[in-house]
Amino acid sequence: MSGQDPELNSSRQFIEAQRPRDSATLIVVRHDDNVPRVLLGQRHGSHAFMPNKFVFPGGRLDTVDMRTKVKSELDPIVHDKLLKRMRGRVSAARARGLAIAAVRETYEETGLFFGHIPMTARLPDENWDSILSAAPLDLSNLRYFARAITPPGRTRRFDSRFFVTNARHIGNLDSPRHPGSGELLTPHWFSFAEALELELPSITRDVLKRLRPLMETQQDLPADQPVSFQYFRGKSWREETL
Repeated sequence: MSGQDPELNSSRQFIEAQRPRDSATLIVVRHDDNVPRVLLGQRHGSHAFMPNKFVFPGGRLDTVDMRTKVKSELDPIVHDKLLKRMRGRVSAARARGLAIAAVRETYEETGLFFGHIPMTARLPDENWDSILSAAPLDLSNLRYFARAITPPGRTRRFDSRFFVTNARHIGNLDSPRHPGSGELLTPHWFSFAEALELELPSITRDVLKRLRPLMETQQDLPADQPVSFQYFRGKSWREETL
């Protein structure tokens, strides 16, 4: 994505730029059909940020994400890339927390869990803490693909990290544990061609276009996959590679 941000003109304007909040997204791609398909859901029309747009599941980093214990850590290469150009205090706990936030938000919004819950597990309910007590997280199969900071002037600003994983790592792929929080309306699997016909935020469209040719030739990204880092400065988008 380059040039002037096409969505900024229709956004609520602020005199002072708001500080971006850390957030994370999980892009789940399944390869059990003739073409790869990606999970997207539509945001409710009443939302202040990106109403009616189709997006990947994800959301803000919570403090609890940085304290969550895991069974297996991120691949060291992925971990190191998350530390590059990190705003504020550089923290390994924050890097891990971003990955956990992507997994947690995906579970809360869709009922899909990145991991395997033993059949013998007896859970008092389907909340996140109960799930983690039965199935500690294995982050080693997450890949870091993109990062983007929402331009100044928006209703909300996020410093978003986009993670990618193969759907085979979702333990309940065709049987969500719950119907979702309502943040996303009816999450659905779309081919990349179908997804690009939807009403998408510009960064979501950009990420899909970059990811499509890779997923059409392979099922898993390497840990050292180059990461596109995009942000708004002056009057145009800029891009670096992490």
